[in-house]
Amino acid sequence: MSNNLSEQEIIRREKLAALQGLGIDPYPAPAFPVNIISTEIKSKYLGEENKADFADVCLAGRIMSVRDMGKACFAVLQDHGGKIQVYVRRDDICPTEDKTLYDQVWKTLDIGDIIGVKGFVFTTKTGETSVHVQSLVLLSKSLKPLPVVKEKEGETFDAVTDPEFRYRQRYADLIINPQVKETFLKRSKLINSIKDFLNSHGAIEVDTPVLQSIPGGASARPFTTHHNALDIPMYLRIANELYLKRLIVGGFDWVYEFSRNFRNEGMDRTHNPEFTVLEFYTAYKDYLWMMDTTELLLEKAAIDVNGTTELEVGEKTISFKAPFKRVTMYDAIKEHTGFDISEMDEEGLRDVCKQLGIPAEKSMGKGKLIDQIFGEKCEHHYVQPTFITDYPIEMSPLTKKHRIKPGLVERFELMVNGKEIANAYTELNDPIDQRDRFEDQVKLMERGDDEAMFIDYDFLRALEYGMPPTAGIGIGIDRLCMLLTNQPSIQDVLLFPMMRPE
Repeated sequence: MSNNLSEQEIIRREKLAALQGLGIDPYPAPAFPVNIISTEIKSKYLGEENKADFADVCLAGRIMSVRDMGKACFAVLQDHGGKIQVYVRRDDICPTEDKTLYDQVWKTLDIGDIIGVKGFVFTTKTGETSVHVQSLVLLSKSLKPLPVVKEKEGETFDAVTDPEFRYRQRYADLIINPQVKETFLKRSKLINSIKDFLNSHGAIEVDTPVLQSIPGGASARPFTTHHNALDIPMYLRIANELYLKRLIVGGFDWVYEFSRNFRNEGMDRTHNPEFTVLEFYTAYKDYLWMMDTTELLLEKAAIDVNGTTELEVGEKTISFKAPFKRVTMYDAIKEHTGFDISEMDEEGLRDVCKQLGIPAEKSMGKGKLIDQIFGEKCEHHYVQPTFITDYPIEMSPLTKKHRIKPGLVERFELMVNGKEIANAYTELNDPIDQRDRFEDQVKLMERGDDEAMFIDYDFLRALEYGMPPTAGIGIGIDRLCMLLTNQPSIQDVLLFPMMRPE
Protein backbone atom coordinates (compact mmCIF):
# COMPACT_ATOMS: atom_id res chain seq x y z
CA MET A 1 0.00 0.00 0.00
CA SER A 2 1.29 3.44 -0.94
CA ASN A 3 3.11 5.38 1.75
CA ASN A 4 1.45 8.52 0.40
CA LEU A 5 -1.99 7.46 1.59
CA SER A 6 -3.49 9.20 4.60
CA GLU A 7 -4.81 7.24 7.57
CA GLN A 8 -8.39 7.74 6.37
CA GLU A 9 -7.52 6.56 2.86
CA ILE A 10 -5.93 3.42 4.29
CA ILE A 11 -9.02 2.74 6.43
CA ARG A 12 -11.31 3.16 3.42
CA ARG A 13 -9.28 0.66 1.42
CA GLU A 14 -9.54 -1.78 4.31
CA LYS A 15 -13.32 -1.33 4.25
CA LEU A 16 -13.25 -1.92 0.51
CA ALA A 17 -11.47 -5.22 1.04
CA ALA A 18 -13.95 -6.18 3.79
CA LEU A 19 -16.90 -5.54 1.48
CA GLN A 20 -15.31 -7.63 -1.23
CA GLY A 21 -14.77 -10.36 1.39
CA LEU A 22 -18.53 -10.39 2.02
CA GLY A 23 -19.10 -10.95 -1.69
CA ILE A 24 -20.30 -7.38 -2.24
CA ASP A 25 -19.15 -5.63 -5.41
CA PRO A 26 -18.36 -2.02 -4.40
CA TYR A 27 -18.66 -0.92 -8.03
CA PRO A 28 -21.59 -2.95 -9.44
CA ALA A 29 -22.26 -2.88 -13.17
CA PRO A 30 -26.08 -3.00 -13.44
CA ALA A 31 -27.93 0.29 -13.86
CA PHE A 32 -29.93 1.53 -10.88
CA PRO A 33 -33.61 2.35 -11.70
CA VAL A 34 -33.81 5.93 -10.43
CA ASN A 35 -37.37 7.26 -10.82
CA ILE A 36 -37.20 10.57 -8.94
CA ILE A 37 -34.75 13.19 -7.66
CA SER A 38 -34.54 15.03 -4.35
CA THR A 39 -35.90 18.37 -5.56
CA GLU A 40 -38.95 16.72 -7.11
CA ILE A 41 -39.78 15.01 -3.82
CA LYS A 42 -39.37 18.23 -1.83
CA SER A 43 -41.42 20.34 -4.22
CA LYS A 44 -44.28 17.89 -4.89
CA TYR A 45 -44.77 15.84 -1.72
CA LEU A 46 -47.77 17.21 0.22
CA GLY A 47 -48.04 14.68 3.06
CA GLU A 48 -51.24 12.67 3.53
CA GLU A 49 -52.81 14.46 0.56
CA ASN A 50 -50.62 12.65 -2.01
CA LYS A 51 -48.70 10.15 0.11
CA ALA A 52 -49.72 7.26 -2.15
CA ASP A 53 -47.90 8.87 -5.10
CA PHE A 54 -44.61 8.63 -3.17
CA ALA A 55 -45.01 5.10 -1.77
CA ASP A 56 -42.38 3.62 -4.08
CA VAL A 57 -39.53 6.03 -4.77
CA CYS A 58 -36.11 5.07 -6.02
CA LEU A 59 -33.24 7.53 -5.90
CA ALA A 60 -29.47 7.51 -5.83
CA GLY A 61 -26.83 9.88 -4.56
CA ARG A 62 -23.83 10.55 -2.40
CA ILE A 63 -23.84 10.26 1.40
CA MET A 64 -23.02 13.70 2.80
CA SER A 65 -23.63 13.15 6.53
CA VAL A 66 -24.85 10.47 8.95
CA ARG A 67 -26.48 10.59 12.40
CA ASP A 68 -26.14 7.13 13.94
CA MET A 69 -28.75 6.01 16.49
CA GLY A 70 -27.71 2.39 17.00
CA LYS A 71 -30.28 0.30 15.17
CA ALA A 72 -31.31 3.18 12.95
CA CYS A 73 -29.85 6.35 11.52
CA PHE A 74 -30.58 9.47 9.51
CA ALA A 75 -28.36 10.37 6.57
CA VAL A 76 -28.29 13.16 4.01
CA LEU A 77 -28.19 12.04 0.40
CA GLN A 78 -27.07 14.43 -2.36
CA ASP A 79 -28.09 13.86 -5.98
CA HIS A 80 -27.85 16.15 -9.00
CA GLY A 81 -30.93 18.05 -7.85
CA GLY A 82 -29.92 18.74 -4.25
CA LYS A 83 -30.05 17.09 -0.84
CA ILE A 84 -32.65 15.03 0.99
CA GLN A 85 -32.74 13.22 4.31
CA VAL A 86 -33.10 9.43 4.36
CA TYR A 87 -34.03 7.24 7.32
CA VAL A 88 -32.46 3.78 7.52
CA ARG A 89 -33.66 1.24 10.10
CA ARG A 90 -31.87 -2.07 10.58
CA ASP A 91 -35.04 -4.17 10.76
CA ASP A 92 -36.32 -2.70 7.48
CA ILE A 93 -33.29 -3.44 5.35
CA CYS A 94 -32.50 -6.71 7.20
CA PRO A 95 -35.90 -8.38 7.81
CA THR A 96 -34.25 -11.74 8.67
CA GLU A 97 -31.98 -12.61 11.58
CA ASP A 98 -28.97 -11.94 9.39
CA LYS A 99 -28.13 -8.29 10.11
CA THR A 100 -25.00 -8.27 7.91
CA LEU A 101 -26.30 -5.68 5.46
CA TYR A 102 -26.81 -3.16 8.25
CA ASP A 103 -24.02 -3.95 10.71
CA GLN A 104 -21.23 -4.84 8.29
CA VAL A 105 -22.23 -2.83 5.26
CA TRP A 106 -24.40 0.20 6.06
CA LYS A 107 -22.64 1.07 9.31
CA THR A 108 -19.25 0.91 7.61
CA LEU A 109 -20.17 3.21 4.70
CA ASP A 110 -18.38 6.54 4.55
CA ILE A 111 -19.30 10.09 3.67
CA GLY A 112 -18.82 10.34 -0.07
CA ASP A 113 -20.03 6.81 -0.86
CA ILE A 114 -22.71 6.62 -3.55
CA ILE A 115 -25.75 4.50 -2.77
CA GLY A 116 -29.14 3.70 -4.25
CA VAL A 117 -32.22 3.52 -2.03
CA LYS A 118 -35.83 2.43 -2.44
CA GLY A 119 -38.61 3.31 -0.03
CA PHE A 120 -41.45 5.72 0.68
CA VAL A 121 -41.61 9.42 1.51
CA PHE A 122 -42.76 10.64 4.91
CA THR A 123 -42.52 13.68 7.16
CA THR A 124 -40.46 13.47 10.35
CA LYS A 125 -41.64 14.79 13.72
CA THR A 126 -39.56 17.92 13.07
CA GLY A 127 -41.39 18.47 9.78
CA GLU A 128 -38.62 17.43 7.38
CA THR A 129 -39.55 15.61 4.21
CA SER A 130 -37.52 12.37 4.18
CA VAL A 131 -37.29 8.97 2.53
CA HIS A 132 -37.86 5.88 4.70
CA VAL A 133 -35.46 3.36 3.17
CA GLN A 134 -36.70 -0.20 2.65
CA SER A 135 -33.74 -1.42 0.59
CA LEU A 136 -30.36 -0.06 -0.35
CA VAL A 137 -27.36 -0.92 -2.50
CA LEU A 138 -23.81 0.40 -2.60
CA LEU A 139 -23.15 1.81 -6.07
CA SER A 140 -19.65 3.24 -5.66
CA LYS A 141 -17.21 3.16 -2.75
CA SER A 142 -15.38 6.45 -2.14
CA LEU A 143 -11.69 5.94 -1.36
CA LYS A 144 -10.80 9.59 -0.79
CA PRO A 145 -12.45 11.59 2.01
CA LEU A 146 -14.17 14.85 1.13
CA PRO A 147 -13.22 18.05 2.95
CA VAL A 148 -15.62 18.50 5.87
CA VAL A 149 -18.22 21.24 5.41
CA LYS A 150 -20.43 21.96 8.41
CA GLU A 151 -24.08 22.88 7.96
CA LYS A 152 -26.77 23.84 10.45
CA GLU A 153 -30.35 24.90 9.76
CA GLY A 154 -29.59 25.45 6.09
CA GLU A 155 -26.55 27.62 6.79
CA THR A 156 -23.05 26.55 5.72
CA PHE A 157 -20.00 26.88 7.95
CA ASP A 158 -16.34 26.24 7.06
CA ALA A 159 -17.08 26.24 3.33
CA VAL A 160 -14.12 25.26 1.16
CA THR A 161 -13.07 28.49 -0.56
CA ASP A 162 -9.41 27.86 -1.42
CA PRO A 163 -9.25 28.60 -5.17
CA GLU A 164 -6.22 26.35 -5.71
CA PHE A 165 -8.22 23.38 -4.44
CA ARG A 166 -11.50 24.42 -6.10
CA TYR A 167 -10.11 24.99 -9.61
CA ARG A 168 -7.72 22.04 -9.58
CA GLN A 169 -10.24 19.57 -8.15
CA ARG A 170 -13.45 20.91 -9.69
CA TYR A 171 -15.10 17.50 -9.22
CA ALA A 172 -14.71 17.82 -5.45
CA ASP A 173 -15.65 21.51 -5.54
CA LEU A 174 -18.98 20.65 -7.19
CA ILE A 175 -19.71 18.03 -4.53
CA ILE A 176 -18.98 20.11 -1.44
CA ASN A 177 -20.03 23.51 -2.86
CA PRO A 178 -23.21 22.59 -4.75
CA GLN A 179 -24.03 26.28 -5.33
CA VAL A 180 -21.09 26.33 -7.79
CA LYS A 181 -23.23 24.20 -10.08
CA GLU A 182 -25.67 27.10 -10.47
CA THR A 183 -22.97 29.14 -12.24
CA PHE A 184 -22.54 26.45 -14.87
CA LEU A 185 -26.26 25.89 -15.26
CA LYS A 186 -26.55 29.63 -15.97
CA ARG A 187 -23.69 29.36 -18.46
CA SER A 188 -25.65 26.67 -20.28
CA LYS A 189 -28.76 28.90 -20.22
CA LEU A 190 -26.70 31.75 -21.67
CA ILE A 191 -25.45 29.69 -24.61
CA ASN A 192 -28.92 28.26 -25.27
CA SER A 193 -30.44 31.75 -25.14
CA ILE A 194 -27.96 33.06 -27.73
CA LYS A 195 -28.49 30.04 -29.98
CA ASP A 196 -32.25 30.50 -29.73
CA PHE A 197 -31.92 34.17 -30.74
CA LEU A 198 -29.65 33.41 -33.70
CA ASN A 199 -31.59 30.37 -34.90
CA SER A 200 -34.89 32.26 -34.71
CA HIS A 201 -33.40 34.97 -36.96
CA GLY A 202 -32.27 32.47 -39.58
CA ALA A 203 -28.60 32.01 -38.65
CA ILE A 204 -26.90 28.67 -39.33
CA GLU A 205 -24.54 27.06 -36.79
CA VAL A 206 -21.34 25.71 -38.36
CA ASP A 207 -17.99 24.17 -37.37
CA THR A 208 -14.58 25.37 -38.53
CA PRO A 209 -11.06 23.93 -38.00
CA VAL A 210 -9.32 24.13 -34.64
CA LEU A 211 -6.01 23.05 -36.16
CA GLN A 212 -4.96 25.65 -38.73
CA SER A 213 -1.95 26.04 -40.98
CA ILE A 214 -2.11 29.85 -40.50
CA PRO A 215 -3.26 31.40 -37.19
CA GLY A 216 -5.51 34.08 -38.65
CA GLY A 217 -8.44 36.27 -37.66
CA ALA A 218 -6.91 38.11 -34.70
CA SER A 219 -3.74 39.69 -33.35
CA ALA A 220 -2.46 37.17 -30.81
CA ARG A 221 0.41 34.79 -30.11
CA PRO A 222 -0.60 31.25 -31.13
CA PHE A 223 0.13 27.81 -29.69
CA THR A 224 2.18 25.78 -32.16
CA THR A 225 2.25 22.06 -32.84
CA HIS A 226 3.35 19.72 -35.64
CA HIS A 227 1.36 17.53 -37.99
CA ASN A 228 3.42 14.36 -38.40
CA ALA A 229 1.67 12.92 -41.48
CA LEU A 230 1.90 16.16 -43.45
CA ASP A 231 5.20 17.16 -41.82
CA ILE A 232 4.11 20.78 -41.40
CA PRO A 233 3.79 23.17 -38.47
CA MET A 234 0.21 23.72 -37.28
CA TYR A 235 -1.42 26.19 -34.93
CA LEU A 236 -4.33 26.00 -32.53
CA ARG A 237 -6.80 28.59 -33.72
CA ILE A 238 -6.71 32.04 -32.22
CA ALA A 239 -9.97 32.90 -34.01
CA ASN A 240 -12.36 31.40 -36.54
CA GLU A 241 -13.10 34.67 -38.36
CA LEU A 242 -11.44 33.96 -41.70
CA TYR A 243 -13.15 30.57 -42.05
CA LEU A 244 -16.60 31.98 -41.29
CA LYS A 245 -16.06 34.74 -43.87
CA ARG A 246 -15.10 32.06 -46.42
CA LEU A 247 -18.60 30.66 -45.87
CA ILE A 248 -20.13 34.09 -46.55
CA VAL A 249 -18.18 34.06 -49.83
CA GLY A 250 -19.62 30.61 -50.49
CA GLY A 251 -23.21 31.83 -50.24
CA PHE A 252 -24.29 31.49 -46.61
CA ASP A 253 -26.04 34.68 -45.49
CA TRP A 254 -25.66 34.30 -41.71
CA VAL A 255 -23.36 31.84 -39.94
CA TYR A 256 -22.27 31.45 -36.32
CA GLU A 257 -19.99 29.27 -34.24
CA PHE A 258 -19.22 28.92 -30.54
CA SER A 259 -15.48 28.68 -31.03
CA ARG A 260 -12.95 27.27 -28.59
CA ASN A 261 -9.92 29.52 -29.13
CA PHE A 262 -6.35 29.32 -27.85
CA ARG A 263 -3.90 32.17 -27.28
CA ASN A 264 -0.43 31.65 -25.88
CA GLU A 265 -0.54 34.69 -23.64
CA GLY A 266 -0.84 35.73 -20.01
CA MET A 267 -3.31 34.50 -17.41
CA ASP A 268 -5.21 36.71 -15.01
CA ARG A 269 -8.68 37.39 -13.65
CA THR A 270 -10.14 37.91 -17.14
CA HIS A 271 -7.77 35.84 -19.32
CA ASN A 272 -7.41 32.09 -19.77
CA PRO A 273 -5.27 30.62 -22.60
CA GLU A 274 -8.25 28.51 -23.69
CA PHE A 275 -11.55 30.35 -23.97
CA THR A 276 -14.90 30.43 -25.78
CA VAL A 277 -16.00 33.07 -28.27
CA LEU A 278 -19.22 33.35 -30.22
CA GLU A 279 -18.59 34.72 -33.70
CA PHE A 280 -21.27 35.41 -36.28
CA TYR A 281 -21.23 37.00 -39.73
CA THR A 282 -24.20 38.37 -41.66
CA ALA A 283 -24.22 39.32 -45.33
CA TYR A 284 -25.57 42.67 -46.53
CA LYS A 285 -25.29 44.26 -43.07
CA ASP A 286 -22.91 46.74 -41.41
CA TYR A 287 -21.60 47.61 -37.96
CA LEU A 288 -24.53 49.93 -37.24
CA TRP A 289 -26.96 47.04 -37.75
CA MET A 290 -24.65 44.89 -35.63
CA MET A 291 -24.87 47.34 -32.71
CA ASP A 292 -28.67 47.21 -32.78
CA THR A 293 -28.64 43.40 -33.02
CA THR A 294 -26.09 42.99 -30.22
CA GLU A 295 -28.22 45.09 -27.88
CA LEU A 296 -31.24 42.90 -28.49
CA LEU A 297 -29.27 39.66 -28.17
CA LEU A 298 -27.67 40.62 -24.84
CA GLU A 299 -30.88 42.06 -23.43
CA LYS A 300 -32.61 38.73 -24.15
CA ALA A 301 -29.68 36.74 -22.69
CA ALA A 302 -29.77 38.71 -19.42
CA ILE A 303 -33.49 38.09 -19.05
CA ASP A 304 -33.24 34.39 -19.94
CA VAL A 305 -30.40 33.80 -17.46
CA ASN A 306 -31.50 36.01 -14.55
CA GLY A 307 -35.07 37.09 -15.28
CA THR A 308 -34.06 40.77 -15.47
CA THR A 309 -31.83 43.19 -17.34
CA GLU A 310 -30.59 44.71 -14.04
CA LEU A 311 -27.59 42.72 -12.78
CA GLU A 312 -25.61 42.92 -9.57
CA VAL A 313 -21.91 42.74 -10.45
CA GLY A 314 -19.83 43.06 -7.31
CA GLU A 315 -21.06 46.27 -5.70
CA LYS A 316 -22.34 47.70 -9.00
CA THR A 317 -25.69 47.45 -10.75
CA ILE A 318 -25.32 47.04 -14.51
CA SER A 319 -28.24 47.35 -16.90
CA PHE A 320 -28.43 45.37 -20.14
CA LYS A 321 -31.59 47.22 -21.16
CA ALA A 322 -31.24 48.43 -24.76
CA PRO A 323 -30.13 50.83 -26.16
CA PHE A 324 -26.50 51.10 -25.05
CA LYS A 325 -24.39 54.27 -25.02
CA ARG A 326 -22.14 54.92 -28.07
CA VAL A 327 -18.81 56.83 -27.93
CA THR A 328 -16.06 57.13 -30.58
CA MET A 329 -12.58 55.96 -29.59
CA TYR A 330 -10.96 59.36 -30.18
CA ASP A 331 -13.67 61.08 -28.10
CA ALA A 332 -13.14 58.56 -25.31
CA ILE A 333 -9.37 59.21 -25.26
CA LYS A 334 -9.85 62.97 -25.37
CA GLU A 335 -12.37 62.83 -22.51
CA HIS A 336 -10.21 60.74 -20.19
CA THR A 337 -6.70 61.97 -21.05
CA GLY A 338 -7.21 65.51 -22.38
CA PHE A 339 -5.26 64.63 -25.56
CA ASP A 340 -6.74 64.88 -29.05
CA ILE A 341 -4.80 62.16 -30.88
CA SER A 342 -6.90 62.17 -34.05
CA GLU A 343 -4.17 63.80 -36.18
CA MET A 344 -1.08 62.37 -34.45
CA ASP A 345 1.59 60.20 -36.05
CA GLU A 346 3.54 57.45 -34.30
CA GLU A 347 6.07 59.81 -32.71
CA GLY A 348 3.28 62.03 -31.39
CA LEU A 349 1.59 59.02 -29.84
CA ARG A 350 4.84 57.92 -28.22
CA ASP A 351 5.17 61.36 -26.68
CA VAL A 352 1.60 61.11 -25.30
CA CYS A 353 2.41 57.71 -23.82
CA LYS A 354 5.51 59.19 -22.19
CA GLN A 355 3.53 62.08 -20.69
CA LEU A 356 0.85 59.71 -19.40
CA GLY A 357 3.38 57.20 -18.03
CA ILE A 358 2.22 54.42 -20.34
CA PRO A 359 4.76 51.74 -21.43
CA ALA A 360 5.45 51.89 -25.20
CA GLU A 361 7.75 49.25 -26.66
CA LYS A 362 9.73 49.88 -29.85
CA SER A 363 7.87 47.09 -31.64
CA MET A 364 4.55 48.91 -31.21
CA GLY A 365 3.14 50.64 -34.25
CA LYS A 366 0.54 53.39 -34.30
CA GLY A 367 -2.37 51.00 -33.73
CA LYS A 368 -0.78 49.31 -30.71
CA LEU A 369 0.09 52.67 -29.16
CA ILE A 370 -3.50 53.90 -29.44
CA ASP A 371 -4.69 50.60 -27.99
CA GLN A 372 -2.30 51.05 -25.05
CA ILE A 373 -3.58 54.57 -24.33
CA PHE A 374 -7.21 53.47 -24.45
CA GLY A 375 -6.58 50.36 -22.36
CA GLU A 376 -4.61 52.18 -19.67
CA LYS A 377 -6.62 55.39 -19.37
CA CYS A 378 -10.14 54.85 -20.71
CA GLU A 379 -11.37 51.27 -20.63
CA HIS A 380 -12.08 51.05 -16.91
CA HIS A 381 -14.42 54.05 -16.99
CA TYR A 382 -17.06 52.17 -19.01
CA VAL A 383 -19.06 50.22 -16.44
CA GLN A 384 -22.48 50.34 -18.13
CA PRO A 385 -22.61 48.68 -21.59
CA THR A 386 -21.00 51.13 -24.03
CA PHE A 387 -20.09 50.78 -27.70
CA ILE A 388 -16.67 52.32 -28.42
CA THR A 389 -16.79 53.05 -32.15
CA ASP A 390 -14.74 54.18 -35.17
CA TYR A 391 -11.24 52.82 -34.59
CA PRO A 392 -8.03 53.92 -36.36
CA ILE A 393 -7.26 51.86 -39.44
CA GLU A 394 -3.89 50.72 -37.99
CA MET A 395 -5.72 48.84 -35.19
CA SER A 396 -8.06 46.95 -37.51
CA PRO A 397 -6.48 45.05 -40.42
CA LEU A 398 -9.69 43.13 -41.25
CA THR A 399 -12.13 46.05 -41.14
CA LYS A 400 -13.69 48.16 -43.90
CA LYS A 401 -12.59 51.81 -44.09
CA HIS A 402 -15.05 54.29 -42.62
CA ARG A 403 -17.49 55.58 -45.23
CA ILE A 404 -17.24 59.18 -43.89
CA LYS A 405 -14.19 59.57 -41.62
CA PRO A 406 -10.77 59.21 -43.35
CA GLY A 407 -8.17 57.15 -41.45
CA LEU A 408 -10.81 55.27 -39.44
CA VAL A 409 -12.66 51.98 -39.86
CA GLU A 410 -16.21 50.85 -39.14
CA ARG A 411 -15.58 48.95 -35.94
CA PHE A 412 -16.88 48.87 -32.39
CA GLU A 413 -15.96 47.17 -29.16
CA LEU A 414 -18.56 46.67 -26.43
CA MET A 415 -17.25 47.62 -22.98
CA VAL A 416 -19.00 46.41 -19.84
CA ASN A 417 -17.69 46.74 -16.28
CA GLY A 418 -14.43 48.14 -17.65
CA LYS A 419 -13.66 45.20 -19.96
CA GLU A 420 -14.16 44.36 -23.62
CA ILE A 421 -17.02 41.89 -24.11
CA ALA A 422 -17.43 42.06 -27.89
CA ASN A 423 -15.57 43.23 -31.00
CA ALA A 424 -17.35 43.87 -34.31
CA TYR A 425 -16.69 45.22 -37.79
CA THR A 426 -18.15 46.11 -41.08
CA GLU A 427 -15.93 43.50 -42.70
CA LEU A 428 -13.26 44.40 -45.23
CA ASN A 429 -14.24 42.76 -48.53
CA ASP A 430 -11.80 44.53 -50.89
CA PRO A 431 -9.15 41.84 -51.65
CA ILE A 432 -6.53 44.37 -52.78
CA ASP A 433 -6.94 46.53 -49.67
CA GLN A 434 -6.90 43.36 -47.55
CA ARG A 435 -3.61 42.24 -49.11
CA ASP A 436 -2.06 45.65 -48.37
CA ARG A 437 -3.24 45.46 -44.73
CA PHE A 438 -1.77 41.96 -44.33
CA GLU A 439 1.55 43.21 -45.72
CA ASP A 440 1.55 46.03 -43.16
CA GLN A 441 1.11 43.34 -40.50
CA VAL A 442 4.18 41.52 -41.83
CA LYS A 443 6.20 44.72 -41.38
CA LEU A 444 5.06 44.88 -37.74
CA MET A 445 6.09 41.24 -37.31
CA GLU A 446 9.53 42.10 -38.65
CA ARG A 447 9.77 44.83 -35.98
CA GLY A 448 9.23 42.19 -33.30
CA ASP A 449 5.45 42.28 -32.82
CA ASP A 450 4.71 38.60 -32.09
CA GLU A 451 0.95 39.27 -32.19
CA ALA A 452 0.90 40.64 -35.74
CA MET A 453 -1.16 38.71 -38.31
CA PHE A 454 0.15 36.24 -40.85
CA ILE A 455 -0.83 36.60 -44.51
CA ASP A 456 -3.55 34.07 -45.34
CA TYR A 457 -3.27 33.71 -49.11
CA ASP A 458 -6.18 31.30 -49.36
CA PHE A 459 -8.42 33.82 -47.61
CA LEU A 460 -7.28 36.48 -50.08
CA ARG A 461 -8.17 34.08 -52.91
CA ALA A 462 -11.63 33.63 -51.40
CA LEU A 463 -12.13 37.41 -51.27
CA GLU A 464 -11.15 37.65 -54.92
CA TYR A 465 -14.21 35.55 -55.81
CA GLY A 466 -16.25 38.31 -54.13
CA MET A 467 -17.62 38.63 -50.60
CA PRO A 468 -20.83 40.63 -50.15
CA PRO A 469 -20.94 43.54 -47.70
CA THR A 470 -20.84 41.81 -44.32
CA ALA A 471 -21.07 42.57 -40.60
CA GLY A 472 -19.25 40.33 -38.12
CA ILE A 473 -18.82 40.11 -34.36
CA GLY A 474 -16.98 38.14 -31.71
CA ILE A 475 -18.47 37.96 -28.19
CA GLY A 476 -16.39 36.65 -25.28
CA ILE A 477 -18.68 34.06 -23.70
CA ASP A 478 -16.55 33.57 -20.58
CA ARG A 479 -16.46 37.29 -19.75
CA LEU A 480 -20.17 37.64 -20.51
CA CYS A 481 -20.85 34.68 -18.23
CA MET A 482 -18.81 36.35 -15.46
CA LEU A 483 -21.15 39.35 -15.66
CA LEU A 484 -24.39 37.38 -15.79
CA THR A 485 -23.40 35.14 -12.85
CA ASN A 486 -21.63 37.85 -10.79
CA GLN A 487 -18.33 35.97 -10.67
CA PRO A 488 -15.08 37.90 -10.08
CA SER A 489 -12.75 35.63 -12.04
CA ILE A 490 -12.81 33.83 -15.38
CA GLN A 491 -11.68 30.70 -13.53
CA ASP A 492 -15.05 30.68 -11.76
CA VAL A 493 -16.96 30.27 -15.03
CA LEU A 494 -14.66 27.62 -16.54
CA LEU A 495 -15.22 24.09 -15.30
CA PHE A 496 -11.54 23.26 -15.76
CA PRO A 497 -9.40 26.42 -15.93
CA MET A 498 -5.73 26.23 -16.88
CA MET A 499 -3.52 25.33 -13.91
CA ARG A 500 0.18 24.77 -13.49
CA PRO A 501 0.82 20.99 -13.17
CA GLU A 502 1.16 19.75 -9.62
